[in-house]
Amino acid sequence: MAGHIQDRWFKTETNASGKDVRVKTDRYGTGLRYRARYIGPDGTEKSKSFRDKEMRLARQWLTQIEADMSRGKYIDPRAGRMTFRQYADGWVKTHTGEINSREAAERRLRLHAYPHLGSRPLDSFRPEHIRDWIAKLETTVPAESHRRIIVGTVSAALSAAVEDGLLSKNPCRARTVKLPKPGKPRVEPWTAQQVFAVRRALPHCYRAAVDVGAGCGLRQGEILGLSVEELDYEGGWLTVGHQLKRIRGKYVFALPKGGKVRAVPLPKAVATALIEHSKEFKPIDVSLPWRTPDGPPVTKRLIFRGAEERHVRVSNFNAHHWKPALAAAGVIPAREPGKPYASAPEDGMHALRHFYASVLLDAGESIRALSSYLGHADPGFTLRTYTHLMPSSEGRTRKAVDELYL
Repeated sequence: MAGHIQDRWFKTETNASGKDVRVKTDRYGTGLRYRARYIGPDGTEKSKSFRDKEMRLARQWLTQIEADMSRGKYIDPRAGRMTFRQYADGWVKTHTGEINSREAAERRLRLHAYPHLGSRPLDSFRPEHIRDWIAKLETTVPAESHRRIIVGTVSAALSAAVEDGLLSKNPCRARTVKLPKPGKPRVEPWTAQQVFAVRRALPHCYRAAVDVGAGCGLRQGEILGLSVEELDYEGGWLTVGHQLKRIRGKYVFALPKGGKVRAVPLPKAVATALIEHSKEFKPIDVSLPWRTPDGPPVTKRLIFRGAEERHVRVSNFNAHHWKPALAAAGVIPAREPGKPYASAPEDGMHALRHFYASVLLDAGESIRALSSYLGHADPGFTLRTYTHLMPSSEGRTRKAVDELYL
């Protein structure tokens, strides 16, 4: 058995005849009697106290500590008493990835996890606590897909605690814990008629933005941050080297999502639209911090401009230009007097990106090429997202045979 057990109520003294005898201490009859002590892997002494008549429990505790050490599953009791919020606050600050991702994780923890789990010591977590918390989330977070993201953030923090030696197991991964389902709707791309109807409904200064989204597959921040130096009209390429991004209410220039710079074919139709746009609306120089609000300033000559000769403010664009165009094109209902436009999460500018993917797949483009143009880190993700849009094998067969008879 590792360590030893101290009896605080008795001590050993040598009497007048030279014999060792047990005598009562000043603490006899008060407080916790037994103190189980051992030396931890870090070389410091650890202990736990037990009541009178709990000598057996003290021995069992030391035996369990010794077994955990031998199996490599030892958890420092003092570290385990750290609360989930204390640990997760530190974890989220060192969370790798984009700043927006860290801020989103911090917000999910602060709003949805800390009120229920924040004060719980790490070493007290059990699957039942996670089950109860997930059940409570159903009343405050209606969207199952959103709940899954929240639970995933908590699970990631607890997995890190396991790797740091503060927790033996991640309770989110217990078999009895049922995670919310992804609930991601199947992508239904717009028709060409819808794309051009939305384009017509936009102010003239933003119509070419639809061409860039539908013809090159760029994300909204990449479209609104598109600069002159990224366009190679002669070679027929568009380099996606940065995006316009909002962090903590302030706009910055940053690398595209995932930190991946990519080259996308620039169709002649899109090039022509951008050239005509630039003749009517001259590109403007905009200086913004790089990557973070306190980053070094960089200047880009932007194709699309907002109010007061500045960059486009995404929230203003969505509310005052994009949604009215959606309503005018019949994509979403018309706004009722005195009320905002209906929520349209599936019909943001990202819908142009889905349209681009559907056009390329229908034309026979490979998933690997499409993944590269879209800037996905994994072609498998592209396949899972758009596999239902790929032409069927029987369709290709009919087309191949029909072409023989043309």
